[in-house]
Amino acid sequence: MNPLIGEFECKLDTKGRLVVPAALKRQLPDVEREGLVVNRGFEKNLVIYTKEEWNKKMFQLSKLNQYNAKNRNFIRQFMRGATELTLDAAGRVLLPKSLLEYGNIHGEVFLQCTFDKIEVWAKEEYEALMGDADEADFASLAEEVMGGFDFGGSIDE
Repeated sequence: MNPLIGEFECKLDTKGRLVVPAALKRQLPDVEREGLVVNRGFEKNLVIYTKEEWNKKMFQLSKLNQYNAKNRNFIRQFMRGATELTLDAAGRVLLPKSLLEYGNIHGEVFLQCTFDKIEVWAKEEYEALMGDADEADFASLAEEVMGGFDFGGSIDE
């Protein structure tokens, strides 16, 4: 799969349905046939995966030693609330009420594509998260996270 890109502001309808933006839908050519999977994110957000990417995650989790209590707990937490989504005729997905409550998501939402997944945030939560960082913080974070990374053939020390 090609990495997903983009940020999208959307609105949920009163039933908790989200219209998948056309620009995002174009990046998901098999979505109408295969569907999507949504689960809890690590922060107070939701994460949507294509069925193909979800299956890769399940394969990775199946390799964990389930005799280890931490592994079992992680699997339970990761799988908690996981739900298959299908697009309706209007290109909408119905997000489960329990997951919307977990993320305190209602009304305006923000979709952030990150590699193989789509993060779903309450708009105000996302703005608060991203608004806390200024350019100097981002530059410092970039140096800390990527500064020592060998990109292959680099002459930087």
